[in-house]
Amino acid sequence: MLLPRALRRALAVTAALVCLGGVAACGESGSRQLVTPPPTTQPVTPGLLVRTPQPRPNVLVIEADDMRWDDLRFMPHVRRLIQQRGLSFENSFAPYPLCCPSRASFLTGQYSHNHHVYSHLSPYGFGAFRDQHTIATVLQGAGYRTALVGKYLNNYGQQPVRGTQRSSLRYVPPGWTQWYAGSDHRWPLGSPMYGGGTYSYFDLVENIDGQVHAYPGRYSTDVLAQQTRQVIDGFGRQKSPWFVWWTPVAPHLGSPLEPDDPPPSVRRDGKVTVWGTPARPAWVKGRFDHQVVHGAGTPLTHSAEADVSDKPVFLRRLPELTAAEKAAETEVTRQRAESLYVLDVEVARTLTRLRETGQLARTIVVFTSDNGYYLGEHRKRQGKINLHEPSLRVPLLIAGPGVPHGRRYDPVSTVDMAPTLAAYARTRMSAADGTSLLPLIRSGDQGWSRAVVTEGMMGFGRYRSHHRLGPAPLDTRGLRLGRWKLTRYSTGEAELYDLAKDPLELHNLAHVPRYQSVFEGMKQLYAVYADCKEAACRAPLPAAWQLGPAQEKRITDHEVARTNAYFGN
Repeated sequence: MLLPRALRRALAVTAALVCLGGVAACGESGSRQLVTPPPTTQPVTPGLLVRTPQPRPNVLVIEADDMRWDDLRFMPHVRRLIQQRGLSFENSFAPYPLCCPSRASFLTGQYSHNHHVYSHLSPYGFGAFRDQHTIATVLQGAGYRTALVGKYLNNYGQQPVRGTQRSSLRYVPPGWTQWYAGSDHRWPLGSPMYGGGTYSYFDLVENIDGQVHAYPGRYSTDVLAQQTRQVIDGFGRQKSPWFVWWTPVAPHLGSPLEPDDPPPSVRRDGKVTVWGTPARPAWVKGRFDHQVVHGAGTPLTHSAEADVSDKPVFLRRLPELTAAEKAAETEVTRQRAESLYVLDVEVARTLTRLRETGQLARTIVVFTSDNGYYLGEHRKRQGKINLHEPSLRVPLLIAGPGVPHGRRYDPVSTVDMAPTLAAYARTRMSAADGTSLLPLIRSGDQGWSRAVVTEGMMGFGRYRSHHRLGPAPLDTRGLRLGRWKLTRYSTGEAELYDLAKDPLELHNLAHVPRYQSVFEGMKQLYAVYADCKEAACRAPLPAAWQLGPAQEKRITDHEVARTNAYFGN
């Protein structure tokens, strides 16, 4: 998408004025743009030594469900076996922090406004997804064997295949050599599979290569891990490389209800909060009781946010948490941690299997999550979708051949995953909005030079009934830059934060007079990027909005330190 000359000029002038005003963080002059790796085959010059290309690696992606960036503290094996062996990406985001849209972005490398999966509910979810061109079809076309093990897209097994009346109960999407996908089919009362499904931790129901199987009484994290090891054992006996997408549901809420689950809580306004927790096996219960003494987003001795008068209406209406609610947040945090520790143990077993079968040294291992999760921040008891940092930030770790050890601070997001995996396979993910991370992995930080487009659909009350923010049915959208963050709502409300000074997003600057030049500049940037497509999404920010590597590191480290200190985690 080429920008109109007048708009390009306006953006440059606005950015320059903002920079001169001393409010925006002015990055290093000039823009840095990540470049694609050179082709693997180069012309041969007589008399020169030609290096034999390295074999293409296997790829194992482990994607947790609703895992926050700070939940890694509950996963010692993942930290030791992946983080300490490779890279941790400190500015990793889920642009639309909700399961189904995020997974569609992982598969396509596109923002939601381009792949059109806007929610997990009908008419969206699985039934809205175009599955003919995904990272699976691309890698399979490049000679990889491919497998999904775990959760696919919400309502898979229940909604019909897009554009048809065909049932998805036994449907296997194109591009997958092996298929072990949790089913969301709603079984009738009296069926032996009634109540089972993707989110039934002790009653998993799967579509395995077109046939429905159930695992009553077995913990789903263990079942999926065993299936993952079975798949990589089989793939390892063949010569061609493989890609496995392992998608357990931990720490997402799920059945069955358990005796130690927090009971519903009555809020100060009389409304009732029903708490969602994951089920766990008996052996892990109580493991984090001494470590977790309060909810991850609820400070022990003070309010998560004492003054919400500058927030949008949906947050202003939330009362302070009661003592009972704070106790419930503590138990939710513990149970989520326990479910993640079960996964942590299974990750260790799986990486051990890779090492024992001689495959670990040639396997890229990725650990991430589809979105973050609120646990009391901004008085929001639980959930995601909204675009504050607890929901938007996700862990991203990459280890394997050619991956150095350390940290990266340049921005990355879910839409970058498909282009990155394609680059490892020496092919290309066409029509992607994201970019390959291989240059960042190999060469280090270049600075924060691009925008992360953020979007979501709350779909309730005033936000649903007001006008949409653009052609897509999205009612909350914005931009995440290195220092500045803008979120706009369909009601006309807005949030603007200076993350260098206010990483906890406690002070909304959208209507503070001395920040109006920043606010107007961010709105103009929003107009450029909000509905971007492909290369336009990767267009460098004007220089005044960029950050150099040292600046982005300083702001990010400050955010982590302030967040941990404020919440006492």
